[in-house]
Amino acid sequence: MPGAAVAAQSMTPALATIPQELHASSRRQPARWKDALFERLTWFFALVVFSVLAAILVSLAIGGSASLEKYGASFLWSAAWDPVHENFGALVPIYGTVVTSLIAMLIGVPVSFGIALFLTELAPAWLKRPLGTAIELLAAIPSIIYGMWGLFVLVPLFQEHVQPALIESLGALPLVGALFQGPPLGIGMLTAGLILSIMVIPFIAAVMRDVFEVVPSVLKESAYALGSTTWEVVWNVVLPYTKVGVVGGVMLGLGRALGETMAITFVIGNAHKLNLSLMMPGNSIASALANEFTEAVGDLYSSALIELGLILFLITFVVLALSKMLLLRLGKMEGQKT
Repeated sequence: MPGAAVAAQSMTPALATIPQELHASSRRQPARWKDALFERLTWFFALVVFSVLAAILVSLAIGGSASLEKYGASFLWSAAWDPVHENFGALVPIYGTVVTSLIAMLIGVPVSFGIALFLTELAPAWLKRPLGTAIELLAAIPSIIYGMWGLFVLVPLFQEHVQPALIESLGALPLVGALFQGPPLGIGMLTAGLILSIMVIPFIAAVMRDVFEVVPSVLKESAYALGSTTWEVVWNVVLPYTKVGVVGGVMLGLGRALGETMAITFVIGNAHKLNLSLMMPGNSIASALANEFTEAVGDLYSSALIELGLILFLITFVVLALSKMLLLRLGKMEGQKT
């Protein structure tokens, strides 16, 4: 009997913990249900993104099927655009889109990098916030305002001063001279590329500034302690640490440049004529769609414009895929001696 009493006393704490364990298990059941619901919701949202992309691609392919059937691959390298005789080609809009975006990146990326570097490494504390706010306000300006400003302010300035100087100084050079020949009209692909560069600078600079600020201070301070200059710290510490964010910011700006419509429509000239000179009027895919879609008469005309939209979609996809491949290559090269 004494042994039984001792055993009963020893079992009492264990029996007392059973209700607590049951209560904790009952609390975990709703948590598991919520986790399962959250996982299914996130899967649903991810599938929605892919479904929207697939739906856009399919709708563009169906809408441009008439043009695809008539012209085939020759639509890409044909410079003709004659709505009266229903003879269409995408070479001029593709060329204008690529050239203006390239000009925007050549100007915008270095300037954005300099702005981000100045804000994070060199600017005094009292200037960082006002300057950063001013750059972000540039991104809030509607594109049509940029277009109007370019047409009424930048185009006359280019026509009277900038383009004549470029034609006189660079037009006679052997190789690059062909890019700077022609009458100083003010409008053209060079003007459109400059407007685009002003528009993409706030996006690229804001992203670069944010990713530069996440670099741990101990890394930069260690490099400075070893005698590194500001440029050496940025090139050897900041950029390797933030290369994914930097490339992402550049791709964001490039996407804005490729798809910009209203600002380009005001200053590019909207001429379906292939010209090597950057001074001459041209066209882009986005401006062609904006100018002509509401005036398209006939199924083939509308189909050709929709096929232009499909080409722009594919160009953007290829650019993003190449940027992803670049990031993967950079990731494989980490830690290797160059």
